[in-house]
Amino acid sequence: MNRGGDPAAVRYRADAVVPCDGSGAVFRPGVVEVADGRVAHVGGEPTPTPMTEVGLRGLVLPGLVNVHCHSPMTLFRGSGENLPLFEWLNDVLWPREARLTPEDVYWGMTLALGELLSFGVTTTSEMYFHEDALADAVVAAGSRSVITPGVLRLPGQDEDDRWWTRRIDEIRDFHARRNGDAGLIEVGFGPHAAYTVPLEVVADIAAAAQELDAVFHTHVAETEGEGARFVGEFGRSVPEALADMGAFEGRVVAAHSIWLSERDIELYRDNDVAVAHCPQSNAKLASGVAPLTRLLGEGIRVGLGTDGPASNNDLDMWEEMRFAALVARIHDRDAAALPAAGALDLATRGAGVALGRPDLGRLAAGSAADMILVDLDDPAFVPLHDDAQLVEHLVWSGSSRLVTDVWVGGRRVVADRQCLTVDIPEASRQVEERSRRLLTADH
Repeated sequence: MNRGGDPAAVRYRADAVVPCDGSGAVFRPGVVEVADGRVAHVGGEPTPTPMTEVGLRGLVLPGLVNVHCHSPMTLFRGSGENLPLFEWLNDVLWPREARLTPEDVYWGMTLALGELLSFGVTTTSEMYFHEDALADAVVAAGSRSVITPGVLRLPGQDEDDRWWTRRIDEIRDFHARRNGDAGLIEVGFGPHAAYTVPLEVVADIAAAAQELDAVFHTHVAETEGEGARFVGEFGRSVPEALADMGAFEGRVVAAHSIWLSERDIELYRDNDVAVAHCPQSNAKLASGVAPLTRLLGEGIRVGLGTDGPASNNDLDMWEEMRFAALVARIHDRDAAALPAAGALDLATRGAGVALGRPDLGRLAAGSAADMILVDLDDPAFVPLHDDAQLVEHLVWSGSSRLVTDVWVGGRRVVADRQCLTVDIPEASRQVEERSRRLLTADH
């Protein structure tokens, strides 16, 4: 079997291919043809086009897509455990984030990328600070990211109200310099939330995002108390306020979206707002359970996110898929709620669609050649009688430990369970040392 190199045109023959293109197709055996970093053909039989042949033992899937994350928080993994969201943010996280350097963010992101790629996650949607360092890490690792630089005034930062304008200008400049970088970076805007950023600033950010056709990525309706306080102060919910100011007129990704009224859900549907569903983080912080099946039933675009590794505490989308299905069934008291195929869709095609990137999370002609290979020679796939059972096993008994190889844009970045583009021991050493410095500064 030839597994070397990254030629321009390659035909991969695998034991199985699950394209996650919305059709429900499963090819056993299957073929994926790649040319110039894009998928040229997927099916049970090859095209007649001459290509380099590569045989793969296992199952090929599209790379997983993480719709909401703060990956450099590997620096804070395990910090402030057992605290509710607002206490954790105010007393633990934000004071430490205020002391971050660009080098801290670079190494925090680099370690996260080693973890993400090894798990088969080829794209993340990031909301964080020191965005150039974050982008540098993504490009160096050969991963893919929608980077939405965070807008949030951390403790000790300039109290001048012009800070907000300067921050928007910084993101505009970052967009001009880094959008499309190496074919791996897309730049958006990431105001933290309507309860931490002045509403007039949120409106300005939304307008800037719409002007550039960029993603507007923000936290919405994450906790019950957040919504109650906002209604008490402004007389309307956060979704109502965002809709009233025109923020919902662009490419919106609303993270969490747990505590939504009937009117809020109508606004999401009518304005085509996408939701980043983060069930594990929501559960760990006791924030609540999002009405997932209701959102999907209304035709609202939904993708899965892990949230940051300080509130999850890992970046494993396989766990997120399974937990999303379990929680949906508990919430609805329905054993048929969110079948395995639906859970897989939330981490692949559905996640790409939620980001406004239908070229991600699926294997189809024209899509990005982001692929993962899953080991089928494992008891998790026994017995295997039919195609539907294969997908059931992927979600219910499969796991990230079965990912053996990963490609981004046709370039192999994980081979035989080893990440080729991230020095994980060095990244671990860097994050350990930097995390200790940030912890010591608390005292």
